[in-house]
Amino acid sequence: MSGLEIGFLTLAGMMLLIWLGLHVAVALGLTSFIGVWLIKGDVGVATSMLAQGAYDSIASHIFGVVPLFVLMGFLVSIADIGKDAFEVANQGLRRLRGGLGIATVVANAIFAAITGISIASAAVFTRVAVPEMLRYGYKPGFATGVVAGSSVLGMLIPPSLLMILYGFLAEVSVGSMFMAGIVPGLLLAVTYSVGIMLMARFWPSYVGGRPDGDAASVSLMGFGEMALKLLPILVLIALVLGGIYAGFFTATDAGAVGAAGALLIALFKRKLDRQKFWQVLVETGHVTVAVSFLIIGASLYTRMLALSGVPQFLTEGIIDGGFGPFGFLLLYILLIVVLGCFIDSSSILLIVLPLMLPIATGFDMNLIWFGIITIVAVEIGLLTPPFGLSVFVIKSTLNNSQITLRHIFVGALPFAAIMLLTLILLVMFPSLALSLL
Repeated sequence: MSGLEIGFLTLAGMMLLIWLGLHVAVALGLTSFIGVWLIKGDVGVATSMLAQGAYDSIASHIFGVVPLFVLMGFLVSIADIGKDAFEVANQGLRRLRGGLGIATVVANAIFAAITGISIASAAVFTRVAVPEMLRYGYKPGFATGVVAGSSVLGMLIPPSLLMILYGFLAEVSVGSMFMAGIVPGLLLAVTYSVGIMLMARFWPSYVGGRPDGDAASVSLMGFGEMALKLLPILVLIALVLGGIYAGFFTATDAGAVGAAGALLIALFKRKLDRQKFWQVLVETGHVTVAVSFLIIGASLYTRMLALSGVPQFLTEGIIDGGFGPFGFLLLYILLIVVLGCFIDSSSILLIVLPLMLPIATGFDMNLIWFGIITIVAVEIGLLTPPFGLSVFVIKSTLNNSQITLRHIFVGALPFAAIMLLTLILLVMFPSLALSLL
């Protein structure tokens, strides 16, 4: 067999192994090892590549950004910063129809600016926002749909674990990815908010809630209390994003400063004891090891593909086939959205990017903009059946057997449509992602 045939065969084998339930990183590593063995005809070469690739892929100090931002995210969750953001946003928007839904979006946008994991946002606001919306008469599908939809802001508004992963795979600056995600993230939050207002006005049977807004039973806070709740959030945002944008920190430095700041806030608010701190460290270790294992698998997979010639074959085929940049981008987005129905976000990046990045480079696409397009497309999969990771997180966090997975999926569909609209805007106007660079 030729290297090209072996490459396509290992691709099919990897997808089969993932479908059968094998961990993505194991499937990537195993098929890469077998592929190099078959291409080179020497098991010793394949073994050496496996060992050297595992070391090279995560040997750099820049990988310290992963545990630091994960640690910051867990500490922020412990400190009830998401709850504080929701209470302040709710007071400011209480007189609007659909005000609690908009407050959830705003609070999620704020929370996303200091944590980088969508499922963390989904879990936090399921406990904080859904009971409040149900108490004010909102429909269960809308209440859970708002949380599912706005949870994706956690991966788009920096810091973001997916942006870190993309930066490593595409060999672009993580700090630049962070800056590029700000405007698209805010744009998505605004389109969500406008969408909620329109749904409350023209589709009240779907939204529910009180026709006079949510002002009736909101306990008002004074300006000082609101400022006190927002101060830790603003300090962390200024430390992390302000430090990167001003050039004081690298992304890794900003992660360390943010984690230290989140630790101090959690201690000051007396939300962190020895047992919770140990739990946070263990969970940070679990996530970091999982991400590192995935990166190692992706590195081996990329090397095997390069040896096989598959990326070069696909690049030449698409460019010579007359698809053009727009045709390629359309097919790419469709592939990502379809895969999102079945595979988690990180796995999609690891499987698809080694094949698609050479093609994007061949079309002279800006890889920062291409990364933002990729992340928005991938995040749509968090809301779509049958996989819909955010939906399953919300269901597992809810203590309400009357709200089914069907309720949540149906409730999330309008927000998936809004995400698709935002994605189209980002494709049409690349400057939305590149304006701050």
